[in-house]
Amino acid sequence: MRGLSCLLACGALVLGAPAWALAPEPALNVAATGTVEVVFSPWNDGEAALLAAIDEAREQILVQAYLFTSKPLARALITAHRRGVRVEVMLDAESNRPASASMLPDFMAAGVPVLVETRHNIAHNKVMLFDPGSSRAAVATGSYNYTRSARLANAENLLILRGNPALARAYLDNWLRHKAEAQLLQSLDNLPARRRKEDGREPDRATAD
Repeated sequence: MRGLSCLLACGALVLGAPAWALAPEPALNVAATGTVEVVFSPWNDGEAALLAAIDEAREQILVQAYLFTSKPLARALITAHRRGVRVEVMLDAESNRPASASMLPDFMAAGVPVLVETRHNIAHNKVMLFDPGSSRAAVATGSYNYTRSARLANAENLLILRGNPALARAYLDNWLRHKAEAQLLQSLDNLPARRRKEDGREPDRATAD
């Protein structure tokens, strides 16, 4: 009985543990193929590269962002939505409040589906997927936030990877995994309550381990 009690207690601890405390899944290995567009800001124009990729999309654009304050990128995504491309935007809930410069309200006003992530301490991904289910699939990722500062003032990197369906599929699967845990916003009043440090929220500028 004593051993069984210990087993049950240990099991409860594992089930209640945060995601970072559990054993990580193995990394994916995807064969290198296709082309890679490389952008280093402030010397290269990451916004121009993303605008071109948005304009090339014909079926679907999926966005995953920590910060989204770039008006040109938001306008381009809204324009794509209006020409029939299925656009969905998934944002970090804390960094895209209406009181900030976030384009979240503009997306919602234009009828673009917006989801917010709250499960993770910070939803820090910066990803755009263009036509991920087609032969034209492209993945944009890197440190580049969708902000004016990323274009003009920050040291950032951005990769746009084309011609690698397996890579696009991996990113699409991850996007859908996050979507399954995100909250679809019906209105700005639908935003979840702010998370603070006492709720487990830690700032982006964390202390050293």
